[in-house]
Amino acid sequence: MRRFLKLSLSALLLTSVFTPLQSRSEAAGTEPGQLPLDSSVQGERAYKFNFTSQAKEGYRSVTYDVYDGVPLYTPAAGYGFVGQTSAMPPREVHTSTITSDGTGFYITEPAFYAEPKYEKDNYNNYGMAFRIQAPPGAYSVYVKTTSDAADTTVSVSGMQTSRLLKGGFWDAAKLVPIKYTAAAAGKEWTYTYVNGRDYLDIEIEPNKVNTPVGIEEIVLKPLPKQVRAAGTLPTVFTLGDSTVKSYTFDEAPMSGWGQVFDNLFNREKAKVVNYSMGGRSFKNAYTEGRLNDILLTGSVGDYLLIQFGHNDESVDEFRRYGRGSTEGMYETYIREVYLPAVRARGMIPVLITPLSRVKGDAAPGHIYTNSFKTRLFPDIMKRIAREQGVTLVDLNAESVKYYNEIGVEATTAVFMSIEAGETPGKTNDGSYANGHPSKKIDGTHYKEALAKPFARIVATELVKLGGEGDRTAAAIASLLRGDVRDAARYGSWSAIFPEMAKDTTTGGGAYYRNQIEKLLQLGVLHKDDRGNFRPDETITVDAFIRSLAKLMELDPAVFAGYPNGKLTREVMGAILDDAYHAKFTSKPKYMTDYNGTTVVPGDPAYDPNLDSGARGAMYYPLVSWQQLTDTPQIAPHLAAKVKDAYELGLFRSEKGIARGQMVNGTELEPKAVVTRAKAAKALYFMWVLEHEVSQENDLSSLK
Repeated sequence: MRRFLKLSLSALLLTSVFTPLQSRSEAAGTEPGQLPLDSSVQGERAYKFNFTSQAKEGYRSVTYDVYDGVPLYTPAAGYGFVGQTSAMPPREVHTSTITSDGTGFYITEPAFYAEPKYEKDNYNNYGMAFRIQAPPGAYSVYVKTTSDAADTTVSVSGMQTSRLLKGGFWDAAKLVPIKYTAAAAGKEWTYTYVNGRDYLDIEIEPNKVNTPVGIEEIVLKPLPKQVRAAGTLPTVFTLGDSTVKSYTFDEAPMSGWGQVFDNLFNREKAKVVNYSMGGRSFKNAYTEGRLNDILLTGSVGDYLLIQFGHNDESVDEFRRYGRGSTEGMYETYIREVYLPAVRARGMIPVLITPLSRVKGDAAPGHIYTNSFKTRLFPDIMKRIAREQGVTLVDLNAESVKYYNEIGVEATTAVFMSIEAGETPGKTNDGSYANGHPSKKIDGTHYKEALAKPFARIVATELVKLGGEGDRTAAAIASLLRGDVRDAARYGSWSAIFPEMAKDTTTGGGAYYRNQIEKLLQLGVLHKDDRGNFRPDETITVDAFIRSLAKLMELDPAVFAGYPNGKLTREVMGAILDDAYHAKFTSKPKYMTDYNGTTVVPGDPAYDPNLDSGARGAMYYPLVSWQQLTDTPQIAPHLAAKVKDAYELGLFRSEKGIARGQMVNGTELEPKAVVTRAKAAKALYFMWVLEHEVSQENDLSSLK
């Protein structure tokens, strides 16, 4: 049925100034579907649309038909309104209620949709979407609306405008600034956008019910590829989720392989920039503009290594700004959004399959298998890479091999298995200081001691693929340090990671592998001449003092008066107290600001994988000094310092604690001797405590 009865009187009066699409095309001297050129764009086609009744030179006039309403999109025409956007899942918009009064096309929505309890992630204010056929590439986008920005949201192809309007940084340490944002002023909106499909959508969405919003003008101008300036280095970008992310000290000991990957490169040959962040998937890394920023920042010939899959498994795949994907969505993002956009910018994509999660409470003898059993994302990624000739690193398969190589005890130790007294860092739920607030062994996130093997695997696979004739892999491998390439070829990594000790990589000796390797790397503790750390050996008072003084850059005289001999826990507590008061004039943030929830949904650094729903886990010991049962055993001359150290949380009970639990013991065991492994635990805690919370936590040397 024709829409004649729905037309307003103003629309009827406009029939004399609008002409049918074909006659308007003929009058402009173009074929149907062909858009007018803008000579100001160096021979590139500019896409200029006018939605008013007044013709504008060089613009395609989009006409409103009194009987049939707005022109609907067809590939033949090359433009038009659509009823569903290109987002995944598609967002419903409206065409039949769009009208015009000559000043533009507008729409009024009487009601919105929002999913209860998920209003910020899944809502639809409807409105309109205008599709323009435009090949993959970068565009400056100018949109002039009929309504003010306070009443209107303009977005491009499903992008999340609320995120694009903000500046800030892409990483936790604030080293990677957001360079490309959207801007809205009055009725004018501007974007810079890299398109992967052969069309893009301009979406006009109302912010208020019963308030008309609309479109007056759209201009797309193609942007040239960015050519690297002479004398500048190529860049290797990494883009992924929390397993690739770079972490700060307040998140210690968590790490991602992307955080340490840059150390494997020759800094005189390449830059390495990590855009990864927790909670990200193919979907939200696109919608928030993270991918877009990389593609606009990068130059022709730069490399983009992409790993997603963990958050794509989320079951919020049908929410507008969820993280999850069906297998079909996952494939579409790779095929139609990511790969063509990267290639259109002259950059070179590399796909990396997501590493396998592990069973946190795996029993001894457990055999690890690929965790992707429901949505087979690694398989999809591998198939697309084969079909499209994209270099692929199968980290998923190699991660499973590595877990089984080192065994259950060692694998559990290097994932986020946290006990009381291990770190002053925190997660979304609060402080780790009394154990993991989620009361679990996290089988997704991991420590730096595992980040290094993963980075090693990626480098090894690139060298291997390059040797087999993969030109992209060979080119990236050529940017690695020479000793790294040799290590990858011959499988000997001891010179690259000398902090890895023979007796702390497998079995029970790996329990504190992360702490031990960091202190070996810093030169605070040492291996013997056979490459062993000897974790179960008792440490001496002098050795502990030397290590602590060097670690915290303190004068050893601070610790005068402690006779040498086997270190006991009461003496260690007193020494830690001396170090604390010599180093700090006020409490570090781990003890104050970083108790309880600090990152909430909606924050750019929020990682839903780290949010158990618990709130307020505190730094200070759960068991008070008065509740300890064996404090009378402490030597009287040490008692005050030991009590102070305990109440400051510098050390806790070692009896009755366990990884995967937030629990303290009630026995301090003051006379018990301290092993080298337990000393490493205490030293690592102090090392984290003295660093700024916002600093990246993968330091490899002291000042």
